[in-house]
Amino acid sequence: MKIIGITGGIGSGKSTVAQFLAELGAVIVDVDKVGHEALNHDNEVRQRLERVFGQQIVGADGEIDRAKLGEIVFGNSEARVQLDHIMHPRMHDMTKAQLEEYRRQGVGVVVVDAPLLIEAGWTSLVDEVWVTIASEATVLKRLGKRMGLTAQESKARIQAQLSLEERIEHADVVIDTDCGLAELKAKVAELEQRLTG
Repeated sequence: MKIIGITGGIGSGKSTVAQFLAELGAVIVDVDKVGHEALNHDNEVRQRLERVFGQQIVGADGEIDRAKLGEIVFGNSEARVQLDHIMHPRMHDMTKAQLEEYRRQGVGVVVVDAPLLIEAGWTSLVDEVWVTIASEATVLKRLGKRMGLTAQESKARIQAQLSLEERIEHADVVIDTDCGLAELKAKVAELEQRLTG
């Protein structure tokens, strides 16, 4: 089984690349979804979050309100470190268990779609690190369209992340997504063929 870790900055096209790989038969492990699972179905994680961030993060439905939690940690590096300290080890274990299950099933290619693959120190889980990149202009346009963010809000999010240079240092493959979808799909197909061929 070949495990590809896809990472990149916000709006860099990593989910699009993962989607193209899924169309080619790869199985996707979306680390954000793993995080949601841990947030809502892991009592230990939930209790620790409530202890650290208070009852204000629990929504009317009794679930952790991700938007409220996000407001607390966004722009507050100390709160963010506390959140990561609670979430990352559990998410790592859940991802690892999922990968082991796919290995048992005889899956050929698994893609770990993980925005914080490098920052969280998870590169040991994967065989190759693929980093998606795009120009700032393209990223700003994508974020405006997808999330309705202003250029200023988008830039704040970009600056809060690992730099492009640091990501590229860890990359086995760099994919420039600053192109049309057909061209990007062709690039991904070529890379996938190298994996399976």
